[in-house]
Amino acid sequence: MATTTKSQDLACNMNELLSRETEAQISNSSGRKGGWITFPFIIGNWIGMALSSGGVFANLIVYLIREFNVKSIDAAQISNVVSGCIGFFPIIGAIIADSFLGCFSVVLISSCFSLVGSVLFALTATLDSLRPPPCEDGGSSLCKSPSKLQLAVLYTGIAVASIGIGGSRSTIATMGANQFDKYKDQETFFNWYFFTMYTSAVTSATVIVYVEDNVSWRLGFGLCTALSLIGVLIFVSGKRFYRQGKPQGSPFMGLAGVAVACIKKRKLSSSSRTEDYYHGHDDHDSATRVDTQPTKTFRFLNRAAMKVEGDLTQNGSIAKPWRLSTVQQVEDFKTLLRLSPLWLSSILLSTPIAIQGSLTILQTLTMDRHLFGSHFKIPAGSFSVLVFISTSIFLTLLDRLIYPTWQNLTRRSPPTPLLRIGIGHVVNILGMAVSAIVESKRLKMVHSYNQQRPMLALWLFPQLILVGIGEAFHFPGQVSLYYQEFPASLRNTATAMVILVTGIAFYLSTAFIDVVRRVTGWLPDNINDGRLDKVYWTVVVLGVLNFGYYLICAKLYKYQNVNGKSAKVVVVVVDANS
Repeated sequence: MATTTKSQDLACNMNELLSRETEAQISNSSGRKGGWITFPFIIGNWIGMALSSGGVFANLIVYLIREFNVKSIDAAQISNVVSGCIGFFPIIGAIIADSFLGCFSVVLISSCFSLVGSVLFALTATLDSLRPPPCEDGGSSLCKSPSKLQLAVLYTGIAVASIGIGGSRSTIATMGANQFDKYKDQETFFNWYFFTMYTSAVTSATVIVYVEDNVSWRLGFGLCTALSLIGVLIFVSGKRFYRQGKPQGSPFMGLAGVAVACIKKRKLSSSSRTEDYYHGHDDHDSATRVDTQPTKTFRFLNRAAMKVEGDLTQNGSIAKPWRLSTVQQVEDFKTLLRLSPLWLSSILLSTPIAIQGSLTILQTLTMDRHLFGSHFKIPAGSFSVLVFISTSIFLTLLDRLIYPTWQNLTRRSPPTPLLRIGIGHVVNILGMAVSAIVESKRLKMVHSYNQQRPMLALWLFPQLILVGIGEAFHFPGQVSLYYQEFPASLRNTATAMVILVTGIAFYLSTAFIDVVRRVTGWLPDNINDGRLDKVYWTVVVLGVLNFGYYLICAKLYKYQNVNGKSAKVVVVVVDANS
């Protein structure tokens, strides 16, 4: 789960970097505020939250199984739901920051939520009354279920911690960029932001998880609480230095307004006269306004921009925002519809990753996790880091070696976004097939040696590396495609599409596992008695079918902006990964 969350971070924060031209328009009316003096306060807060949330969620499945006597598959399901929520919360946080509270308030509130969540986890690990008693003789049939109070405290901790890290993830990146006027300074900030994100992910999923597994959960969650508290204090102490802009409104609200206005005006007849449509009123709108008749594609949406009596005030502004949209907003909405078939294929591309992420942890709990026969035992929650590391390394290779070599040898531009996404599909399917083969081998060893000789967990490395390589292709490819194809007015929210993909994928993975449990006997509580390999093969078949659907969509899709050539997308790779 931690690795996929970092992929969400990558998609989310690449968006902030790609929209730097918007951020550079910040007013200088803030006087001397902003600049590099704010950097240690903002990045210090992000370090505290990233380490704290990583320590909580990277090992969540293991904690639920060992300390709360939750059945293994149920624990995986809870983990998937949490990851799905974390995928949605950055968008909600961005909307609130853009439309109502501003970045500082959203980051502060989210940081406090993260702190409260860590405190609740620490309490469950410290107070025996907040945990069920341990299972007798390790047998699942002799385990006592947690009480309603214990579950209430646990789920409250999960919820508020999820809101904390999810709500601030994109907003703190925006706030950091807002402190600088020069692109060069913004780029340097993002370099450090990514460096912090990557190192925090590795540290929390290794060091903190190791403490939780081998020392005590109390100490591990105590460290998470201390780190979160330090982050909040650092952030608040820099308040007088921050440059804070006023909320300007979220593009999401405008898009939602198109749908609502279209429904309200569904009985109107379309018009061929340009003057019947609303093109904007003030100078801010005129920067991206469309002074022509709306396009004929998805003509039913044009009703949202048609003017009727009572829609406008005397000075020409909108009187009822949810009854009238601009032509530009309607065209932006149409862009979303054109990209929706490709977007839907990306959901089923990310769903297998979500399925594998949680089930891999269950596999590791049944395997020999010692490193080459040494006394060191790799924590189950640390294996997901391998996907993240392989993604980071391969992103560097693609940017610095593979793509330049491709250009030198073929005299062509780098692969288009659609091609990169397609390669990601293929590599991802291959990774799932390897997962099925390895699990089949593991089950044979379990049955042959009666669980006396568990399989080495190192056998899981190839499949995790392949999934990481696949992510290096398809996640940046999706960001590039949406940024390239979206109109200028929507580029700030282009990669929200990618974030939504990951959130929905985790919910679909939860539903998929639930259906498999109900229809088959492949996923019992003890996976040694099941057929997890068949689950993976089913995912492979679905992946192949989805890839076929993607090829059809990609073949039919026509690039709107750059005639099929990939727009230049800057991917910041920190020195530590170079």
